[in-house]
Amino acid sequence: MFFLIPYPAINPDIVHFGPYAIGHWSVGPFAIRWYALAYIAGLVIGWRYCLALAKRPPLVAQVQDIDDFLVWATLGVVLGGRIGYVLFYNLPYYLQNPIQVFYLWRGGMSFHGGALGVTLAILLFCRQRKINFLAFADIIICAVPIGLFFGRIANFINGELWGRVTNLPWAMIFPSDPEHLPRHPSQLYEATLEGIVLFTVLWICQHRGLRQRPGATTGVFFMGYGIARIIAEFFRQPDPQLGYLFWGITMGQLLSAPLVIIGLWMLLRAKPLAARA
Repeated sequence: MFFLIPYPAINPDIVHFGPYAIGHWSVGPFAIRWYALAYIAGLVIGWRYCLALAKRPPLVAQVQDIDDFLVWATLGVVLGGRIGYVLFYNLPYYLQNPIQVFYLWRGGMSFHGGALGVTLAILLFCRQRKINFLAFADIIICAVPIGLFFGRIANFINGELWGRVTNLPWAMIFPSDPEHLPRHPSQLYEATLEGIVLFTVLWICQHRGLRQRPGATTGVFFMGYGIARIIAEFFRQPDPQLGYLFWGITMGQLLSAPLVIIGLWMLLRAKPLAARA
């Protein structure tokens, strides 16, 4: 046939406990999973990065504001990501099984929902603290690719969200694939595009002074993520419950196209701080 790269089967559980018998009761099992660690790492490392950015001009928020926003960001990511997945990707199933909306440990998160959740969190937080919304968003958005990178690596470890069938020499057969066909390791493509490449682009932008135009950095992120996700979706297998929507377009591409337009609009309309005074 052709060469394949063996899938490095890694246990999704870092540590596994139980179940334990306590009298007539059984408690557990409990597990610490790579997926949960990815979220924690993304939030904590992103928080530290935002602290560093907040100390550079333009000074739009205090260190304490960044510290306090970590809780808001966590709620926005988790609640927005889960609600987005339910609404965008599997609504009929959850209408029939509403209790499973709360089964977060079974996976099922949407970036686009998480983005809406964090945007709402930033809006409410800035209104409460009387902080410039766009300038604060420009700080937070620079850390998002860190979380995206770790999240996609966790998808790869879980053997989920694999790619379409291919005969390229770096194809892999994922254990969770019922067809056992060689596929693109699309999770790694997304980790590269949405994580490493997008982080680098934003790092260059903020070091070139783009944060002097509130909203411009956020616009670059929306454009960059939208383009990266649209490209990656050409290699990623669509969710089985949705498949292709129309003209070979996937749900991920449909949700990402408006981000490119919104990002371009934000970039073009961003005004220098002096002009806003």
